Amino acid sequence: MANHTLSAERFHSRWNRDLPPVLAIQSGDTVEFECLDSSGGQVQPGYSLDDFSLMDRDRIHALTGPVYVEGAGPGDVLEVEVREIGTVGWGWTGIVPGLGFLPHRFAEKFLFIWEFPDGISTRSLHPAVVPVQPFCGVMGVAPGMEGEFRTRPPGEFGGNIDVRQLTGGARLFLPVLNPGALFSTGDMHAAQGDGEVCINAIECAGRVVLRFHVHRHQRLDAPFLRSPRLRAEAGPDWIFVESSEGALLAARRATERMVEFVAHAWRLPLEKAYVLCSVAMHLRLSQVVNVPLVTVTAALPCGILPEVESAVEILEAIGPLARNAE
Repeated sequence: MANHTLSAERFHSRWNRDLPPVLAIQSGDTVEFECLDSSGGQVQPGYSLDDFSLMDRDRIHALTGPVYVEGAGPGDVLEVEVREIGTVGWGWTGIVPGLGFLPHRFAEKFLFIWEFPDGISTRSLHPAVVPVQPFCGVMGVAPGMEGEFRTRPPGEFGGNIDVRQLTGGARLFLPVLNPGALFSTGDMHAAQGDGEVCINAIECAGRVVLRFHVHRHQRLDAPFLRSPRLRAEAGPDWIFVESSEGALLAARRATERMVEFVAHAWRLPLEKAYVLCSVAMHLRLSQVVNVPLVTVTAALPCGILPEVESAVEILEAIGPLARNAE
């Protein structure tokens, strides 16, 4: 199990399975990723609103990667363990006309700079005190389709899911769609509310240390994760992630996956699993701004059921849920 370091010097802002990998690793290896902010390093302290208006939006997301994981192939699952994550101590949030959840109310550009030198909280927007809980908004493998795609819409491959529970200690599971998986990450956020309603979180640069494991011949339709315990919140949670053009459709898919996961993992009748989800599961709008897709998460607190630690046990419980299972 080797340790690697990957700079953000060769970033990319499009998904493309033909993009040459910048690093090849083995299952079990750890990679420290340097991540630019979502502007690709364009926004800096002292950046003016005029500068913000001229920003090159073709550089948005500025992902570090792709990383080729030896032995990973279609039909496998890639487990991504978030070992460490840290920021540079400042970030920004903007409003862009025509984007966000309330474009009809906010028609003018706006830029706000945050400072959080202690990495714990920011008091920049007085009188609010906002906890700093960094995570990467984009974590994904290359899509299975040929061609070049913008990074804004998420999908079965992960990508721009903006699930704020993907902070230090989280374990993300992704379906592998190409040889080597071709994993990339970026779009680091120091803090984000569910929905990311104005189009931005606290966008920032930083570093994230990830450990990768390949689980051969496992079935997974869409991202799944086990979150860590976040400050001032309950947790950890089991979380199913679904993205769709309709929030209700995504919510139903995530709920179905959770119900069946509970039934398989703890050997409960489906009816009892459904009842448990009704009284204990949380449906969240993780992002509502990555047009045309909305991302919904179904989260069930881990503490209400006996512990399941083994990734193999988890994936064996999820496997029968695959919509394309034979």
